[in-house]
Amino acid sequence: MINGARFYIFVSILLFSTFSSYANSAGKVNPQVSQAAVAIPDKYAAKVAEDILLAGGNAVDAAIATGFALAVTYIDAGNIGGGGFMLIYIDGKALFLDYRETAPLTAHRDMYLNDEKAVVQNLSLIGAKAPGVPGTVAGFWEAHQRFGKLSWSKLIEPAIKLAEEGFIPANILVDNIQDHYQRFDGLTNFKTYFGSVEHGKNFKQPELAETLKRIAKNGRKEFYHGETAKLLVKQMQKSGGIISAQDLAQYKAVWREPLKANWRDYQILSSPPPSSGGFGVIQLLKMKDYLSKEFEGVTHNSEQYVHLVAEMEKRVFADRAEYLGDPAFVDIDMTHLISDEYIKRRAMEVKPNEISRLESVNPGLQSPNTTHYSIVDADGNAVSNTYTINWAYGSGVVVEGAGFLLNNEMDDFSVKPGVANIFGVVGNTANEIQPGKRMLSSMSPTILLQDNKAVMVIGTPGGSTIFTSVFQAIVNIIDFKMTPLQAASASRFHHQLLPPDLITQSPSLPLPDSTIEALTKRGYRVEPHSWEFGDIQVIWKDGEQLIPASDSRDRGVSKVIDIK
Repeated sequence: MINGARFYIFVSILLFSTFSSYANSAGKVNPQVSQAAVAIPDKYAAKVAEDILLAGGNAVDAAIATGFALAVTYIDAGNIGGGGFMLIYIDGKALFLDYRETAPLTAHRDMYLNDEKAVVQNLSLIGAKAPGVPGTVAGFWEAHQRFGKLSWSKLIEPAIKLAEEGFIPANILVDNIQDHYQRFDGLTNFKTYFGSVEHGKNFKQPELAETLKRIAKNGRKEFYHGETAKLLVKQMQKSGGIISAQDLAQYKAVWREPLKANWRDYQILSSPPPSSGGFGVIQLLKMKDYLSKEFEGVTHNSEQYVHLVAEMEKRVFADRAEYLGDPAFVDIDMTHLISDEYIKRRAMEVKPNEISRLESVNPGLQSPNTTHYSIVDADGNAVSNTYTINWAYGSGVVVEGAGFLLNNEMDDFSVKPGVANIFGVVGNTANEIQPGKRMLSSMSPTILLQDNKAVMVIGTPGGSTIFTSVFQAIVNIIDFKMTPLQAASASRFHHQLLPPDLITQSPSLPLPDSTIEALTKRGYRVEPHSWEFGDIQVIWKDGEQLIPASDSRDRGVSKVIDIK
């Protein structure tokens, strides 16, 4: 990844079906044209999405083709060696597909601790013991089997071409790949595969092209039972990893009910556990409304605005650490956690004029490399998809003979209760390592509905900053009346419980000096985040007009498309 912002990749493709499209110069509507829009963090994948839509593919088709294309061109986070979540709104029904990675069957709670029960540095991040069992191919296959319109092989053809014929990597990608040589040096085969990446030079991935050809021909079976599976297991054995043929054979993507909540005159659709993202977005949006009197007259990114939001975020992260994990292993009272009664009580605990001490912020009941894309097709069906390999370039391990990177998602577990992961987030026993368990995530693919139609599709990369970034962008558009581009590109800030006085901000777009000075006097430390977090990709439907936007911090492409 180029920085922590890309670290999580959020491809946002949004296809909206309307009875009207572009208004012509006379202000009239052409009834023969409907609109689609894409907001994607990579120009090659954006072109793939556009072509699939113009070829008659639906939202799910475009999402699958985009995901495979990003596995080739968005090396820092696009993947077939990771996992993610797909939020689908189709025929007026909302569905959620969980293809998050799982812990291998021989994984155990203390696998990253030494004999003194201390965490072994980087063991859960770099090398063959860091990956969870990949879910991306299973997830895409499951989505296609249920909703795909075009053939499976047609959706993978563009990715095969990009891998076989090559592409010119973005300068920011080249710089970042080269910056990571030292991080993986002597520990993985990363440089063997990506050492030839250079500015302005066509980059081909022949092994990945052959892998994609096999997947195009044989589908899910190839990745989990076929030659690709054999190559993955062989790499594990060679490098000291623990993913087995049995792990691959037993992996399943899971259909779940998305989280739903009414907020003002919108319905929020977002990700359920094992993600904390939807819970976080819903709690923050509702909490802000319960504190509406405190927000009256408070300007955007002012000292008081930042303080109030930080107080809210502190409580969300306290609940996240205590209660959330894989619902197959942990009993989560999500109905209560997103109920109006509970969120109102949490809002009333916010201290409007002082920093809450850590010991006063308890749970209220007694995760950067990600890519997101959202799609709404000409029939009004929408997809919001977020997938990941966790940290930049995942574990740094490439499956030899297959040409793809493996994730380092095992670090998203609580490696040891109370010990922070790479994102600085702590967790307790709800998210401890167990065989077959899905690690907790912050991914927040989100759709806002109004009158049963999608009016916003939004998401971002950024690890633990994902749902705080999504919240701020939604509020920027709806409450502060920003354009989508302004909202996506505005300075962002983040607070996550620990340390209790630390607020981090966008390194390239910091908060106003006056805000920083006032927060410092109040007792906060305001520091640049350790990476440029967030890469918001959003499409907003303003009346009958689609307005897509890609975060100006990165290389995303947003475009409105005529579908005739």
